[in-house]
Amino acid sequence: MDYLLDDIDRQILACLVEDARMSLKVLSGRIGLTSPSTAERLKRLEERGVIEGYGARVNLAALGYTLQALVRVRPLPGLLHKVDKYIQAMPECIESDKVTGEDCFVIRLVVRSIEQLDALLDGLAEHAQCNTSIVKSSPVRRRLPPM
Repeated sequence: MDYLLDDIDRQILACLVEDARMSLKVLSGRIGLTSPSTAERLKRLEERGVIEGYGARVNLAALGYTLQALVRVRPLPGLLHKVDKYIQAMPECIESDKVTGEDCFVIRLVVRSIEQLDALLDGLAEHAQCNTSIVKSSPVRRRLPPM
């Protein structure tokens, strides 16, 4: 993948991160290109894999998920693949990273109650040691690094 982006590509990405539903006409006006030129640039960014998709930011609390937890997971000997599959099948797991260090995974769970969190962790405890932290707030939401 070619990671080199010019200023116009960076402007396009910044605009789409701000509002992925922005119309092509508005996007073109913001970056100073014609609509066909902007459409071609978007197509190239998608083909190169720079833009992987478009989505909505959803307020999890509005869906009843009032608690989030970060869980460091250390599979018991010989159970790495089983834990990996278990985590992937867990619908309350909204992110999972395989990491270096003593733990193998860091996962983010969303739950509606402490009781639900306990039940999820009990299921995981059969296969792994867990260290759990409740998320109090997220002062920095997922964002792009400097381009």
